[in-house]
Amino acid sequence: MKFLDSNIFIYAFYTPKRQLSASEKSVKAFAKKIVTDVSEGTESVITTVVHLSEVVNILKHGLTPGRLADLVTSLIMLDSIDILAVGKNDYLAATELGRDLEMDSNDALAVKIMQVRKVKEIYSFDRVFERIEGITRLPVVS
Repeated sequence: MKFLDSNIFIYAFYTPKRQLSASEKSVKAFAKKIVTDVSEGTESVITTVVHLSEVVNILKHGLTPGRLADLVTSLIMLDSIDILAVGKNDYLAATELGRDLEMDSNDALAVKIMQVRKVKEIYSFDRVFERIEGITRLPVVS
């Protein structure tokens, strides 16, 4: 089991209006592979409703409301993704952890959930996770 950060979905589904660099194309391909593995059930992951909300907030600029609703519905229906609820106390604890780790609350929430669930790996392109002891960021791309 791995944690799935919001930026994996964003890289997989967002299409910018400009041409992508070779490096960006590589990152997008990795993201699509991860999403495909989760969609096909060959990879089981956890995330939170907060991280799903981040996906919606970005992808609403590139997808129609109907396409975005279809995407969110399909993610929620997958057995291979466990989308965890987050309460006020969870988010407060994550905010305090974020202060200690010098990271934003949503990234700290991922760390907190991973610690509680004893998850050691995170799919993310955010290098901030590389400085957290006991967590391995995947995929390792430059």
